[in-house]
Amino acid sequence: MKIGILSKRTGNFTGKMKSYFKSKGHQVSIFTATNLSINESLLERDFYILKSKHMLYLYAGYFLEANKIPVIPDTNLSYIHKDRIESYFAIKKTGLLVPFVYIGTPNTLKTQLKSSHFPLISKPIFGSGSKGVRVYNTIKDFDTIIEEPLYLEKYIEGTHYLAYFIENDFCICEKKPLSNEHDEMKLIESDDEIEDYLRKWKGKYNLLFGHLDIVRENKTNQLYVVDAGTFPEFSNWKHKIDPVSKITDLILKKYQEIRK
Repeated sequence: MKIGILSKRTGNFTGKMKSYFKSKGHQVSIFTATNLSINESLLERDFYILKSKHMLYLYAGYFLEANKIPVIPDTNLSYIHKDRIESYFAIKKTGLLVPFVYIGTPNTLKTQLKSSHFPLISKPIFGSGSKGVRVYNTIKDFDTIIEEPLYLEKYIEGTHYLAYFIENDFCICEKKPLSNEHDEMKLIESDDEIEDYLRKWKGKYNLLFGHLDIVRENKTNQLYVVDAGTFPEFSNWKHKIDPVSKITDLILKKYQEIRK
């Protein structure tokens, strides 16, 4: 088969997927910002893998799906994961706990927030991971010159986890607050409640793999979901199962199901 991968990079997990597919006899092309042009030349391949949620690759995904070329993961689901607000409500619809949010311009928020609402954490509306994240401890921390809307979450003080899933295999790691996926983390052998969260999330949206960032609050011991991802790098996957071969096999199986 001819397979395309829409990705920011040619190495890391993307490069490993390409090598695995090629070892199975498939032809693989990686499309980054340097060589991706959204036109009919893309239609020469059987299906595409949407590795990145950057808008350029999402636009390519919509173009491909409109022309009956399968994209895995689904482009709409990837967009929902990218849009912080849509992702928040998607998680909430699953019945999982999420922090309370405040959305508005800095000037408006400054007049309405109370000291009891802090600490708060701001996250880019379009983005994922820890990039662009900032903690606000008081109202004085706001820059009221900026007119762009802010997305603010109640900062949950507790133990932070990165919880991966690949089909029915889970890997849960304890992480430092606000750290990114590539920082070293401690493996947690099992946590029934977190695993239940993962089953609900992947079942609700029929996800093959992904991750949730979860915080167990110190005061209440309740779990809050603070982020979700469709296609992590699996940098802290610490189980014996190889994530590259497992995920690529799942993608091939999904494509066969779509083709039927």
